[in-house]
Amino acid sequence: MKKIIYALILPLVVSGLVFANREIKNEASKRPTPKPLSAAERNAELKKWEATPEGIKYKKWVASPAGKKVFAGAAKIRKNINDYTNMEAVVTSLSLPPGSRLGFGVMARINGDDYIVRFEPEKSQLEQLHSLKVNDKIILRSHTVSHAPKYSYPIITGEYVERDGKLIFQRVPRKDGC
Repeated sequence: MKKIIYALILPLVVSGLVFANREIKNEASKRPTPKPLSAAERNAELKKWEATPEGIKYKKWVASPAGKKVFAGAAKIRKNINDYTNMEAVVTSLSLPPGSRLGFGVMARINGDDYIVRFEPEKSQLEQLHSLKVNDKIILRSHTVSHAPKYSYPIITGEYVERDGKLIFQRVPRKDGC
């Protein structure tokens, strides 16, 4: 008799758990997504940040000769970056400036200006990148050039590198899609 009662109660408990779990999932999906800021709100936040000590320091750096040099260097290659076209570069150093926290990278000269070229390599790609030597001529492609007051050079995120017509690095897309 006990077995029959247990056999009748067990499906009720399981279906109750499934139904309760479904309600929890529906509640979680009803959460409001954060609304993107409007242009006016973005400008207000930017003005607020510019009044902070970090914002003031950044604005001084942008107006300084070092900041102007970095922005001029980034402007020189902006068309290649936007079009994702080849840039001829010469490796000038195998190490980044002292104190940098950009991960693995090299210094390279493109059209007479020096740039930091940083990579996000997989472990299998490190050996090929470590084979680079000073004065190697490489073909570089990237979608991104950035800057930071800490560095005296524009920062290029290397996505495609070839040397002597052979591919030595290509960025592997992230698995989560971002």
